[in-house]
Amino acid sequence: MQGLVRGVRSCQEILRAAILKHPHERRNLLSRLGRVTSSLPVREKGLENLTVADVLMTKGEEKIGSWLRCHTTDTVYDAVKNMAKNNIGSLVVLKPGEQEIIAGIITERDYLRKIIAQGRSSKYTRVGEIMTDENKLITVASDTNILQAMQLMTDYHIRHVPVIDGKIVGMVSIVDVVRAVVEQQGGELKRLNEFIKGEYY
Repeated sequence: MQGLVRGVRSCQEILRAAILKHPHERRNLLSRLGRVTSSLPVREKGLENLTVADVLMTKGEEKIGSWLRCHTTDTVYDAVKNMAKNNIGSLVVLKPGEQEIIAGIITERDYLRKIIAQGRSSKYTRVGEIMTDENKLITVASDTNILQAMQLMTDYHIRHVPVIDGKIVGMVSIVDVVRAVVEQQGGELKRLNEFIKGEYY
């Protein structure tokens, strides 16, 4: 993953050099990049200006909801069932009560290592017993640059990061981050292509 972050940072220079050196390959390269897109593309604004909030906007209504969280007192079985139903790999864990105070996060990895590998019962184990505690929880704010978020996820070997602005506003995964970066690079490549063909002023 470290290599991916370094690669993204130098991608613009490499793409410029490749297009200038092999102009006949432009169309082929553009068509390959066009295959990796999300349903709602991230607005092209350059990687240095792209934030976690921009990525959350592409997720639309699904960015936050009751299905994205559970409580420390819930069973692991119910939490994992919720993850499977919504096709997600983690849930933010809240402390019981009216206030939404974050207690930690539970991931598929927690389930595999602390339930399956140890032969425990998910129906009799509470989420609070196996979650990653809040003092070890890695979070980002919505105004965090997307490359900083990617670096953080790489450094800590994590795939899901809660977005916290005083309260939880969403969750981003490494898939969301990489997709956004690829879309931004695809936009940059398109602009370079238009510049080379004389269609960009």
